[in-house]
Amino acid sequence: MKSSNSRPSRVGRNPFVHELKFTMTEKVKIGLMSVTVFPVRLLLVSFLMLLAWPFAFTASLGRSEFVIEPQSWWRRCIDVCLRVIMRAMWFCGGFHWIKVKGQQATPSEAPILTVAPHSSYFDAIPVTMTMCSIVTKLESRSIPVWGTLISYIRPVFVFRSDQDSRKKTVEEIKRRAQSGGKWPQIMIFPEGTCTNRSGLILYKAGAFIPGLPVQPVVLRYSNKLDTVTWTWQGPGAFKILWLTLCQPHNSMEIEYLPIYTPSDEEKENSALFANNVRKLMAEALGLPLTDLSFDDRYICLSKGPLEIFDLCSLLEFNRLVCRLGLKSKANRDSLEEQARRARKLQEEVRLSSDDFASFLNLPVTDTLTQVHSLFNKHEDGLIDIRHYIIALSTVYQPSKSMETLRLAFMMYESEESGEVQEEDLATILEIMLGVEEVELSGFFLSLDGGDKGKITYDELHSFIEQHPNFVQDYLDFKNHPRHFCVGHPEKSCNGENHNKDV
Repeated sequence: MKSSNSRPSRVGRNPFVHELKFTMTEKVKIGLMSVTVFPVRLLLVSFLMLLAWPFAFTASLGRSEFVIEPQSWWRRCIDVCLRVIMRAMWFCGGFHWIKVKGQQATPSEAPILTVAPHSSYFDAIPVTMTMCSIVTKLESRSIPVWGTLISYIRPVFVFRSDQDSRKKTVEEIKRRAQSGGKWPQIMIFPEGTCTNRSGLILYKAGAFIPGLPVQPVVLRYSNKLDTVTWTWQGPGAFKILWLTLCQPHNSMEIEYLPIYTPSDEEKENSALFANNVRKLMAEALGLPLTDLSFDDRYICLSKGPLEIFDLCSLLEFNRLVCRLGLKSKANRDSLEEQARRARKLQEEVRLSSDDFASFLNLPVTDTLTQVHSLFNKHEDGLIDIRHYIIALSTVYQPSKSMETLRLAFMMYESEESGEVQEEDLATILEIMLGVEEVELSGFFLSLDGGDKGKITYDELHSFIEQHPNFVQDYLDFKNHPRHFCVGHPEKSCNGENHNKDV
């Protein structure tokens, strides 16, 4: 599979991974803080959170989540009390002073605040300081104590079990944003997930669809030891809390940037609006932009014996199939059904864009044509539909590579022997790994009877189980990591020894 030249694929550092490494001095400090300061801080934080609960519960009684209501005097008093309690809670957690730059706009000037980068549950600090509404999943309301505090700020709840959830959420954001400042401001984290702050990933369009002015807000954590980052791969929630409460001081800065008013073109194109705001915020933060999104997280974190080596082409493919709605409809049964249909095509397995659209039961669109062009290897306007199915299985279940391999064998194997030819296996692995020019001659020579140039799924599965470094040790392809190892032919690039049975 090839990458399109229409847009560059900027990946860089994986934003969904956070690794913590400690020096011996830091370990000693954490050990001392764990038995002295940590218990006290945890007790105070818990007490203040519990203290805030009755205030939030009382203020939430009898209040509608959908109707604008004037703030009564007693609710205004509770609001002040809650802000004081929550600020005291963060102070006890080590956030002794929080630097605020710029001026927060009023709801009538900018009904939506876009906040980035989103990297921690400590990003709740600006929410509690402003008592803005947020967008959050419905399940958050069920969290003991904290759920009541979330309900108090009248969030926009996302019903993930509802198929029309995204549409309803956008409509609710739009309804509140167009109220002329009568609703509280909505604070939205447009990245849609937590990252490690190495760059700004693609923004979701929800905050920008109303086409109204937004105020960008940037967050900075400047501690040398980053204990606040909580993302998909790294320290868990309690470890982050423990390590952060063990810091003598936790530094945080909130900066309100000037209000961004969209142009007529941006009002019509929410993606353009989102990307221009993202560029502005990245410049203020001094961070790069990365062409990754929330939907790409599992691909970036793929694991297994055949984990993805080069993300670029598969990430581009993933964006396109998500846009077509094909990934959301994918499951094991549908993939196997497509594999059986491809198997029946036999000699007619190569399809034009019209045939490809017919196979997927979709109209021919620009996006579908882009997907088709990714597999147009011979530049003849025809693609092998099996290549598309392998790629879809790879992005649907990136950490279950052996299931994708089994699916590929269903389409390629001989009916008599169940074997797959060497050149077909090379094509399968090229797509699954996202690489080019896989060479398998060395691998087949290492097999008993490998000179026949064929292999069954069971034989390959067994071999991979016995050789966990199969990709590094037995494959050869363009930009293989082995090519960058100099003077150590017996070692892989990470310096670990691997015994080869050759």
